Amino acid sequence: MEQTKENKMGTMPVNKLLITMSLPMMVSMLVQALYNVVDSVFVSRINEKALTAVSLAFPIQTLMIAVAGGTCVGINAVLSKALGEKDQERADNTAASGVILMAVSYLLFLVVGLFITRTFYLSQTDDAQIVQYGVEYLSVVCCCSFGLFAQFVFERLLQSTGRTFYIMITQGTGAIINIILDPVFIFGLCGMPKMGVMGAAVATVTGQIVAGTMAFIINSKKNADIHISMRKLHLQREIVGQIYKIGVPSMIMQAIGSVMTYGMNLILISFTPTATAVFGVYFKLQSFIFMPVFGMNNGLVPILAYNYGAGRRDRFIQALKCGIIYAVGIMAVGVLIFHSIPGPLLSIFEASEEMLAIGVPALRIISLCFVMAGFSIICGTAFQALGNAVYSMIISIARQLVVLLPAAYLLSLAGEVTYVWWSFPIAEVVSLAMTVIFLIRINGRVIRHIGEES
Repeated sequence: MEQTKENKMGTMPVNKLLITMSLPMMVSMLVQALYNVVDSVFVSRINEKALTAVSLAFPIQTLMIAVAGGTCVGINAVLSKALGEKDQERADNTAASGVILMAVSYLLFLVVGLFITRTFYLSQTDDAQIVQYGVEYLSVVCCCSFGLFAQFVFERLLQSTGRTFYIMITQGTGAIINIILDPVFIFGLCGMPKMGVMGAAVATVTGQIVAGTMAFIINSKKNADIHISMRKLHLQREIVGQIYKIGVPSMIMQAIGSVMTYGMNLILISFTPTATAVFGVYFKLQSFIFMPVFGMNNGLVPILAYNYGAGRRDRFIQALKCGIIYAVGIMAVGVLIFHSIPGPLLSIFEASEEMLAIGVPALRIISLCFVMAGFSIICGTAFQALGNAVYSMIISIARQLVVLLPAAYLLSLAGEVTYVWWSFPIAEVVSLAMTVIFLIRINGRVIRHIGEES
């Protein structure tokens, strides 16, 4: 039967498989990074306060992606392992449960969009113009986030079965739509009303809705490894438990990033709103470096989970090594770019003299941690694929809450914003040390024993 045919994740040469699985994801996430940057570039043409407002929205947007991405990490690992074990019914039930969990997650952020956005902005600034811009932007992003959640779950179902090429198509289409619509909605081109900051949000959610719809249709027509029907759209307690056992640590790990960003915004805005704008621009720019690594990370998860389920220790280790080499290489290129041309990068966002004075040292200092981060990201992928995502969660808590934020606050007491940026390399050194310790631990307990039971 077709269902028992060996999936390519268990047969294709590992290096070729990783490239095949990851390259479409890397390309699509680079496009995602592009349209995130384009959003800010167009918004910066309004004024610096508009750019600051969009930057201050980042914690909620990060939290939204944390919930969607963390849940999908669990779905991905459970589903890929089921396919590796040739358990078709469990794979189908996992997919159905995942769709329902995404719908529930959307309702949570609908509430945020309707009732919490203004309070969120007022907790960070009393500048009426920034607050108004922010509420316009974030309300639309949250209330229309059903496109984002649909895109996440249906793209991850394609990813879990090795069909990453289609993800490149869906994400690329959504990103291109966003890029095209940004100036149309923001500045009122082609007969459209001029919506300003709200226009950037409308363009973003429109792209997400189109991409989510495409991913749903492709799953229905092209994904033969998973069968979802209306009859199967119900939650199974045991599967939901497994999804969140793996996904919640990842969710918390990403949500911690939201807390970190919120805390850093409070520290930086005490110097000047421009410092907060620089921080937001940094996150947009660094996405060009991190997104390819996260794209490879997404391609690597099902490979590791599948071969773990299939008892193929040799392929698991080879895939992990290849992932580390590629990630460290990409991050090294990022360090070179951020150190060589920080001024031109900031000038893309209509940077003022004040923004350049703050931003140039910021990019150079923070990028020192890129190579260490690349190693830690890939090792975190292995922890998740092996069902030990709690290790990644512990590392993330230590790096961002225990080390980074306290270090940033203490350094800010010196009265010079440049010192604050050094908290990032300091935190990454701690993260690297913990990652190595946990990798040694999980290798002795799990990796070296993969396949022994067979």
